[in-house]
Amino acid sequence: LLEKMADVSLKEAALIVGVVAACYWNSLFCGFVFDDVSAILDNKDLHPSTPLKNLFQNDFWGTPMSEERSHKSYRPLTVLTFRLNYLFSELNAVSYHFLNLVFHVVVCIVFLKVCKLFLDNRSSIVASLLFAVHPIHTEAVTGVVGRAELLSSIFFLAAFLSYTKSKGPDNTIVWTQIAVTVFLVAVATLCKEQGITVVGICCVYEVFIAQGYTFPALLDTAIQILRGKGSIPFSMLQTLLKLIVLMFSTLLLVVVRVQVIQSQLPVFTRFDNPAAVSPSPARQLTFNYLLPVNAWLLLNPSELCCDWTMGTIPLVESLLDVRNVATLTFFCFLGSLMVFSLRYPGDSSKTVLMALCLIVLPFIPASNLFFPVGFVVAERVLYVPSMGFCILVAHGWKKLSNKSVLRKISWVCLAAVLFTHALKTLHRNWDWESEYTLFMSALKVNKNNAKLWNNVGHALENEKNFERALQFFIQATQVQPDDIGAHMNVGRTYKNLNKTKEAEESYVIAKSLMPQIIPGKKYAARVAPNHLNVYINLANLIRANESRLEEADQLYRQAISMRPDFKQAYISRGELLLKMNKPLKAKEAYLRALELDRTNADLWYNLAIVYIELKDPTEALKNFNRALELNPTHKLALFNSALLMQESGDARLRPEAKQRLLHYVKEEPQDSNGYFNLGMLAMDDKKDMEAEAWMKKAIKLQPNFRSALFNLALLYSQTGKELMALPVLEDLLRYYPDHTKGLILKGDILMNQKKDIVGAKTCFEKILELDPNNVQGKHNLCVVYFEEKDLIKAEKCLVETLALAPHEEYIQRHLNIVRSKIASLGAVEQSSLPSDVTAATEAKKKSFQNLKEAEREKTTTQSTADNKEHSKNKKPTEKNSVDKETPKKSTKEIKDIEKKRVAALKRLEEIERILNGE
Repeated sequence: LLEKMADVSLKEAALIVGVVAACYWNSLFCGFVFDDVSAILDNKDLHPSTPLKNLFQNDFWGTPMSEERSHKSYRPLTVLTFRLNYLFSELNAVSYHFLNLVFHVVVCIVFLKVCKLFLDNRSSIVASLLFAVHPIHTEAVTGVVGRAELLSSIFFLAAFLSYTKSKGPDNTIVWTQIAVTVFLVAVATLCKEQGITVVGICCVYEVFIAQGYTFPALLDTAIQILRGKGSIPFSMLQTLLKLIVLMFSTLLLVVVRVQVIQSQLPVFTRFDNPAAVSPSPARQLTFNYLLPVNAWLLLNPSELCCDWTMGTIPLVESLLDVRNVATLTFFCFLGSLMVFSLRYPGDSSKTVLMALCLIVLPFIPASNLFFPVGFVVAERVLYVPSMGFCILVAHGWKKLSNKSVLRKISWVCLAAVLFTHALKTLHRNWDWESEYTLFMSALKVNKNNAKLWNNVGHALENEKNFERALQFFIQATQVQPDDIGAHMNVGRTYKNLNKTKEAEESYVIAKSLMPQIIPGKKYAARVAPNHLNVYINLANLIRANESRLEEADQLYRQAISMRPDFKQAYISRGELLLKMNKPLKAKEAYLRALELDRTNADLWYNLAIVYIELKDPTEALKNFNRALELNPTHKLALFNSALLMQESGDARLRPEAKQRLLHYVKEEPQDSNGYFNLGMLAMDDKKDMEAEAWMKKAIKLQPNFRSALFNLALLYSQTGKELMALPVLEDLLRYYPDHTKGLILKGDILMNQKKDIVGAKTCFEKILELDPNNVQGKHNLCVVYFEEKDLIKAEKCLVETLALAPHEEYIQRHLNIVRSKIASLGAVEQSSLPSDVTAATEAKKKSFQNLKEAEREKTTTQSTADNKEHSKNKKPTEKNSVDKETPKKSTKEIKDIEKKRVAALKRLEEIERILNGE
């Protein structure tokens, strides 16, 4: 009979689908807000590259359960549905909201099925419709993280329905349904912790509904047994057996859950839940007052707020506080309903009893009665309790509508409630459109919550509106002067506005609010993990000043002393130690951080940088490769490992270096450095056309790219396209007039190719203006004087050049040639150097001849202190090799250079024979 009554018709299901769609269609236009950011956007467990087993090792936010900063919220099945969303649509918010809407429809339909067990058909539909449109559910349905409530509720109700079928004919036990119930309870609990409370509802149902006992009858039976005047009835023994099996299964679930959190409760601060850390009687009075506050939200959901923490609800610190009247009234009403439902037999009392169970039992985990929670009031946790509330309302409406006098008015009131609730829900959904709209709507309800002011500031900060964000952060410090996070936000915003002094002052205030260090004292229970970032932020700020590096290091060590497992402190300290030229200590810091987290690609990357500083390229490359194993798209590891391979001189590594650079430019298509280094690789491989194409692409993205401009000009000069090199050199020298190598190359081309002695002379004179001791430039200027037939000036110039480089034999020989020409000036007609082979060619033999091998310029992306390329907390150090000469070459390349040197010497002999008139 119960099963038949509990059937839901297609029309009823269609009605619910239509009503839910009408109320929540606009939720599809909302983004990821509030807790969605941590649970969806920042949660690596959603990514297909993350092993599935991580879902069962990490909490709801993707933090390992073993870590102290974990919230210990274990909901792997909910995260699995997020992962499925990501698989099909990645971070498209529409699909996430749509699935939430579908789950809410399913809950409403299953709830209707449950209602039909205790209400007539019409009242059941009323209860289900009220549940479908109630504005209190907006946070659970429109907020993506509310999916934990939705999924848990589906299996919660399914477990209860399964249990109602566990009673067979003649009061026999259907063990299959018991087993299904236990399984569904486990699934509900893996979606959200409160799912386990359905066991309590099943117990109440078994005793008072299925067996039909009343509290007085149970009490009378117990007294008779204790007096020895009777025995336990067989039906009661069967009931006890069912309950024992159910409770034992539940106990196993609780034991497993405790093991998962490793017997550790999450760390919350007094800002999250002020009453939890308050002394008696304020703690008890406040917790009890929160019960009528939650009840009022169900009765009158006109002023809803996404965050009820901090100062939203002032503490009830005295028995004389007028709010205690509300608490007393609530308990009186609740008590009278419990007495009615337990004392009297009949359908009405059974309906009230089950409604009360649905209100009270699922709310217990959020009530602070057994353990503190991280909030004061949370609308989403009222999702399941509101089911009991809706059953009570529908039952009361049924009583009123059955009276002819009140029938019309009851229908009018019902229509008004459903319509206004639906409108409120529709309107409330728009509040969840963005973080800014959500937190601004919350501030309209409550201006005493510093967290709300902070969150509006964060929303504005994300839009780079730092000036306005600062106003909200400052307001947060005024509302809650001892809020460490608010002062940290002020400091960070001042830093973003380049107001270093004000930023440091704010960080110092935040630091002063931290508990003082006591040797041997553990701080986990008193300090929120995020608050320890004040030491990191302050140290990162002051280390920009070279004279305060030791002070910054002291702050990092202070943070580590308070939390030896503070990974970010080791990472930041490692960066600082590198800056202080202490690579061995930096290595120790990174290795300690890797002990805490071996899956962090940035840590392996930073360790690779340390090995580069320690002149150990082999180990550096191994660590770069480890970083890329963990994160194949790690841009800095791709780029710098490719550079390391390129600079090793090992031709076997060039193909892999090229592949990594190609991968890098795919990830960073607007970074000219990637294309430039691809061009350098192509030059190494003698692929001149390919090298030219890559260099041009780099210059297109960055027209003033110094190294790319010079090397492109060099490439042209080496491939017989000297005249094409000239306009490139003009661009280079327009941006960098003091580029010595560019001036030398330009002067050489002007003299040898354009026969422009004046232009070449200007180049070499410019070099000497910049550096009077530049041997190469001065020698080439001497050659210009020789070409101008000013032998006296050429002689003087060569004497000065020889004084700068007395060991350069070719300068002495050229001086001897010039002097011999001066001596034979009257007898022999002066001859000029061959136009195609000038002394500039000789200059190249010593310091310019092999620009490709010895003077090629290279560049890498510059490191910044606030690198946000990987995570807001990680700042990987980058290798800097700007304008650095190519390192040691391979044996083959050295032989090639030697051959060129020998050929140049032979040519030199020919020049000298010509000059000597042989």
